[in-house]
Amino acid sequence: MKIITTALPGVLIIEPQVHGDARGFFQETYHAQRYIDAGIALPFVQDNHSRSGPGVLRGLHYQLKHPQGKLVRITQGAAFDVAVDVRRGSPTFGKWAGVTLSEDNFRQFYVPPGFAHGFLALSERVDFLYKCTDYYHPEDEQGVLWNDPDIGIVWPDIGTEYRLSDKDRCNPRLADMDEQLPRYAEGA
Repeated sequence: MKIITTALPGVLIIEPQVHGDARGFFQETYHAQRYIDAGIALPFVQDNHSRSGPGVLRGLHYQLKHPQGKLVRITQGAAFDVAVDVRRGSPTFGKWAGVTLSEDNFRQFYVPPGFAHGFLALSERVDFLYKCTDYYHPEDEQGVLWNDPDIGIVWPDIGTEYRLSDKDRCNPRLADMDEQLPRYAEGA
């Protein structure tokens, strides 16, 4: 597998080896030791599967008391996936990294604990699978405004309005948050 680093330490793009021929393909989607060797050492405790229609934008979400690392991939369709460093005091606070994931490129994206995560569906149907390093706690979920100008995410133009939940549409800007943000711990 090939590991591609991003401008955000710990946020990684992973290109697994895919073996294909006229019959189809085979890929190993997860191998604990290989991911540990790549720096993804936290154990995964929960797998999730979401489906979205065209133009659905989900995020930017994170958990404060139960931070989740996420290893994400697409099994059908395509999406633009984003990680934002929301750790107060981090040298990359408020910076983002994004990548297009698709059923054709087989890429995976690792979003470490302490980062907000979101994605935009780029196809008619997107099946999104992700492994999490902590359990989902709905009462702990936090959100940052998807189009916060201080973050400046360059979302793809899909020729139509994005479809967001009411909750995601009303998330606060990063500058208006403090106690709802995780703290950066150097070396952690």
